[in-house]
Formats: sequence, structure tokens, C-alpha cells
Amino acid sequence: MTPTLISAHAQQVLQAVQGTQPQPGPAADIAITRSWRRCLDQHRLDPASRRAPDVLEHPRLKDHRAPLEHIIAVARWQMNSLHQQVGRDGHVVLLTDARGVAIDSVFNDAEQAEFQRSGLWLGSVWSEETEGTNGVGTCLVERRHVTIRRDEHFRGKHVGLTCSASPIFDSKGELLAVLNLSSVRPETSLQQHYQAMALTNLSARLIESCFFLGDDPHRYLLRFHPQAGFVGLLGEGLLSFDEQARICSVNQAALDLLGISREQWVGQPLASLLETPIEHVLSQASAQPSLCWPIRLQDGRLFYGQLRAPLRTSPLVMPAAPKVNDLRVCLEDPRLQRGFARALRVLERDVPVFLQGETGTGKEAFAAALHRASARANQPFVAINCAAIPESLIESELFGYRGGSFTGARKDGMVGKLEQADGGILFLDEIADMPLALQTRLLRVLEERQVVPLGGASARPLDVRLISASHQDLQACVADGRFREDLFYRVGGFAVQLPPLRERSDKGSLLDLLLREEAKGAQVQLEPGVRERLLSHPWPGNVRQLRTCLRTLVALAWEGRISLDEVEELLPTQPIDSPENPLHLSEKQTLLSLIEAEHWHIARVADRLGISRNTLYRKLRHHGIARPG
Repeated sequence: MTPTLISAHAQQVLQAVQGTQPQPGPAADIAITRSWRRCLDQHRLDPASRRAPDVLEHPRLKDHRAPLEHIIAVARWQMNSLHQQVGRDGHVVLLTDARGVAIDSVFNDAEQAEFQRSGLWLGSVWSEETEGTNGVGTCLVERRHVTIRRDEHFRGKHVGLTCSASPIFDSKGELLAVLNLSSVRPETSLQQHYQAMALTNLSARLIESCFFLGDDPHRYLLRFHPQAGFVGLLGEGLLSFDEQARICSVNQAALDLLGISREQWVGQPLASLLETPIEHVLSQASAQPSLCWPIRLQDGRLFYGQLRAPLRTSPLVMPAAPKVNDLRVCLEDPRLQRGFARALRVLERDVPVFLQGETGTGKEAFAAALHRASARANQPFVAINCAAIPESLIESELFGYRGGSFTGARKDGMVGKLEQADGGILFLDEIADMPLALQTRLLRVLEERQVVPLGGASARPLDVRLISASHQDLQACVADGRFREDLFYRVGGFAVQLPPLRERSDKGSLLDLLLREEAKGAQVQLEPGVRERLLSHPWPGNVRQLRTCLRTLVALAWEGRISLDEVEELLPTQPIDSPENPLHLSEKQTLLSLIEAEHWHIARVADRLGISRNTLYRKLRHHGIARPG
């Protein structure tokens, strides 16, 4: 660039900033004029200056490269690909840090001298405050893709360049680096110009996605898109969350797809975003996911996703007293803490765990927490409620079937729950309701560690850890002939009694946890007396009833306030099952007197009361009556 041309360009810049330059020209773009004005007013730069760009010495360059070695490794392949796609000759690809320092470059070795004369080499500083309007510097200020063509540069020394630059953001939305494609060729066609813009922006997005995918392997990574075929491609949304299912980071594509802001959702529970239960989402986690499955948002929209499980670098050591935030379940009651720690210990040694408790005490939540704390947390957790599936279907649900095995069967067959749980944990809820014939098949599977689908000829090896549960007394079911004794000893390796809500010492913490979950991030305030009223209620339906009540109260809350009047309308003042109710106390005392008189001979007590042993066991559990040590 000759001194005359540099001087002419400087005059053009001054006229544009002063508003005296006629249109059209570089100043026709308001972003260019805005940048030129910054260069004059804030940075005090001279557009006619012929000084060479600043270049850092090697030791200082190393200081800039060191924090970004991870992004350099990710970007290098894509930089080479971009250089090849634009034709190589006359082009240089730069990667700069967030201060505009070139930390990596790709170019033809034969053109090295020409690029160095233009300042396009390692260590060169391309911030707007040092070099004026340019691709890298203006991109850093605007935080978006920019293209600066020849005389749009502030400094006359750079008008022989055309630069396209795109920002690269990290997983938290911070500007991490800039990818810049510069050309020293004479003016190219408009088509080539737009191609360079598109390829640079595409390459930056690919680098950004690759960086996001490898940023923190110790977190869950959800990949999603409204169309299943687009999961794994450039336009997919990426969202990471931690062991407490709180959102840690989202990429720009996720924000665009969901229509949300990063500030609004980072740190919020994933459950606030998804209608699909978190337990179901976590059950899909895999170290190398390949299949897409549907996810529904709270607003009803349907997406398809894959969930990568976090990398565990060392065996998980379960603390003596698990915290709520670690397991997404409240375990502050000492009995629950001890039961959980012991159950986890035996489960890791492949001893079946049996959960006993009244309806609604949270048996499935307890089992899911055991799964998340176990060494199999990255493997499937498959739950099946034996009481909720018709007897005619439960066998095919458990064992699966080959195509055409029976009338109405799917053409391609179905994988049963047992096989789905292979490598992980199978949870059989209300196992006492399993038909006797099916109990025989289940016992054989558990003993032989292999499963044969309906209509199948060969057995498949099976590796599952078993957790089962029931609100019924399995011993009473065995005595009544409704449950196989040998299966009872097989599934009841270690029993945990889950206390009813009315007996739990951590009701306050549980109330707070459930209220936060049901509020879904909204601010909810309890008016005076509400908390005390909720804590004093006996909750015969246990945790399930409490959750339903809180969900209703949150929905009825006026301006985020839950009133005592609303609580009193929902809850009877003195429920018949209340421990303080005279009828309740009278029944409990009668049972204690009869049991002591009959020396804990359950059959005789049942006969004297004219009820079945099963009913008697339920009443004993209901009143918290247990046989002394």
C-alpha cells in the first residue's frame, strides 16, 4: 500500500466519521462507522499510521496459548479443513484468544513471508484498540460474526485484506476465542465473499460444539432437536447438568431451539424445563448413546434426545449420611440414613434389596436414589409396577417376546424389562401382586442369570441387580399361599423398612424439598401457620399425598402466597386416621392388649378380631407396632 493510497484512505475515514463523505462507501454500513468512531474517539488511532502490527515475543505468546491448549487441539482439524475449502492459496486461518492475540494459524508455507508482512502470524495482536477496525478486533467488540472488506479497515495499511471472523463461546457463554479467515487476494466475487463468510461461521460453530462436547465429561450431556435425524448434527441443542439435575451450561443452538436465555436457566433444576420425569431421562443415560428417545417440555413441545452419562474416574464412595442434593431424595431421618447406607452396601455385593413400606412412602424414589449412588449409576434403571400391569401383559412386559409369538404381538417383537435392565438395576414395585406362575419364571431367571423371551428358543445372559418393594407383608403373603416361599428368600436378601411420613423426623426438610420441586423455580411464600399445619397433619397417603397437596396449593397460590385458608379447605381438621384421634388411639391400644395376651401369636389375634392376618399386619404397620427385638 503506497503512502498516497494510505493517506487517501485516512481522509475517507475522517470524512465518514464527520458525516461529510457521500454515500455509498464503507460508511454505508453503520457498524463500520461505529467502529471507526471508536478508533478515533476512544483508541486515539491514526488511520494513516504505517507502523507494523504488534507481535508478542515467544515467552509472552506461550502465556496466551497455555490457557487455551484445549481449544487449540479441538480447533486445529477444523482450521485445516476451512483452509482447504477456500482454496488455500492467498488465505490464512487464524485462531485468536479473547484479547485478539493470534495463538494458532494455518497457511501455505510458500506464502509465509507475504502474510508476515501483513501481520498475519503467530503472536500478532489484532484487537480493535491496537489495529483499528478489522475482522478479529471488531468481532470481539460486536460479539458476532463480522466481515471487514478491504477499505472497510480503519488503518490504510490493512486495506489490501478481506477478513471474516466469528466468535467462539465456551459452554457458559463467555467469549473464548475468534476464528478468522483473511485473504490477501484482490477483490473476489460476491459469491466467493459469501462462501467465505458462511464457511468461517460454520467452522466456528463446529469448533464451539466440539469444545462443548468435551468440556466437562463428569457431567450429564443432553443432545436434542425437534427432529430425531438432526441429533448429532450442527443445529442440535446441547445442555449439560450435574448429579443434582441442575442445568450447568447450554449452547446457543439450545437457547434458540428452546426460546430461553442462558441467565434464566443456568443453575435451575432440569425438572423445571422438562415434563418428562427426570428418573426416565436419567434411565436413558449411556457412555456412548446411539438411540434417540422423545422428551417433552413443560410447555408441551416434543424433542428427541440422547443422554451421555458422566465419566466416573474413581469408584463412588457413599457417605455415611447422604445429602438431599446428592441423591434428589430427602434422607435426613436417621433410620432412613442407616437403611440407605446398608442397602447400598449389600446391593453393591449383588444382594437383592427389598423395600417395605406403606403406600406412598417413596419406595421408587428410594430405589432410584440407590441406583444413582451405586457403581451402576451410568447403567439402566428400569422400574415396573407389578400391580399396575394387567396379569395378561405382565409376562411379556418382563420377559419380552419374539415377533409373531402370539396374536397381537408386534411384528419385530419386544425387548422385555429384564433385558432392558441388563448391566443395571431392575426395580419391581408391588412384587406381592405378581401372579404365581410368573413368580416361578422370575425365580428361574434370578437363579440362572439368563432370560428366554416368549417364543424364543435360546437363553440370553443377564446381569441385573434387583430391588423389589411392596406395601404388603411378604411373610403373610407366603403364609396365605399367594407368594412363593423360595422367591421370598431370593428377593428378600436385605429388607429396609421405610417409615410412614407421620413418623419421619425430617418432615420439615422433605416439605421444603417437595415445595421447591413443585414450585418449578417460582417464588412461593407460606403465610403464617401454613408450615405448622402441614407438618402436624398425619398424611395417611404419605409422601405421595403431601406432594399432591403441595402441587395443588402452588397452583392455587395467589401472587405466590399460600394461605392457611387454602390448606384448611384441602385437609380435614381432625382426620379419622390421625394419631391424636381417640378412635385411632383406641384401636392401637386394643391391638397392643390382644397381642400381648396372645404372646404375639398373629393367627390367634386375627381370629379373635375376625380379620385376616394380612389385614392385621397392615393395621400393625399403620399404628407403628413392631415386635420387640
